[in-house]
Amino acid sequence: MADKEKSGNAFVETIKTIVYALLIAGIFRTLFFQPFWIPSGSMKETLLIGDFLFVNKMAYGYSYASCPSLMLPRFGIEVDSRDICGSFDGDNTRLWGGEPERGDVVVFRHPVSGRDYIKRLIGLPGDTVQMKAGVLHLNGEAVAREDTGVFTEEMAAQGPQRLRPRCENGPVGEGGTCEKSRQIETLPNGVSYSVLNIADQQSDRTGVYTVPEGHYFFMGDNRDNSADSRLAQQVGGVGFVPYENLIGRADRIMFSSAGTSMLYFWTWRSDRFFKGVE
Repeated sequence: MADKEKSGNAFVETIKTIVYALLIAGIFRTLFFQPFWIPSGSMKETLLIGDFLFVNKMAYGYSYASCPSLMLPRFGIEVDSRDICGSFDGDNTRLWGGEPERGDVVVFRHPVSGRDYIKRLIGLPGDTVQMKAGVLHLNGEAVAREDTGVFTEEMAAQGPQRLRPRCENGPVGEGGTCEKSRQIETLPNGVSYSVLNIADQQSDRTGVYTVPEGHYFFMGDNRDNSADSRLAQQVGGVGFVPYENLIGRADRIMFSSAGTSMLYFWTWRSDRFFKGVE
């Protein structure tokens, strides 16, 4: 009888330990740092498919979007942050809110789909943004750009979704070298980063966007392969992103894998471990 009681107590203690661990992990993820895998190539070359980073959630304070989402449709699990913290939604404010800076790489909640996106903050409230012949214009002025050669990568499946890159020198066969023109873009506040060009397309020529108060304008660094604020929310883009939808700032890559699985250690990119996000 005593053995059964000991066994029962051990089982209860194990369950308690698991519950406490999950609570601690949930609190840590909600308040401090959220893990994020880069699933697509919209932020190349700043962020590559397979980069793993922690998002600094303290940078901009907290809103309903700070609550974690758990999306595992394969297992029938779809718990959205609004399901947990939806009562805090609707006023476009934040607790202990901090203002993002132009050029920050930000994870935010898509205003329509609710999915987590990562892009670069280009337009602040009140700014005008326009693309003219592939050149970014802010408040009527062209943003400084400098040609810096060519970005290259192998034409191969990338990441768990097995995405294949678009190439400026396409079509490129399997295993060939995929090329994109590279420029360094420097924003008015001095933040510089690489942008890539693939083709002359409609997103290189836009109307003038005026960023509303309490909203932000985001773009991917891989300009011709990014669904961002240049595309309206109704047609699958991001549009203007409300302040309360910001989740946090991407500061540092912790791990990176070029393969379709992180378990393929021979595809790990050790040169990107602990690399700062600029």
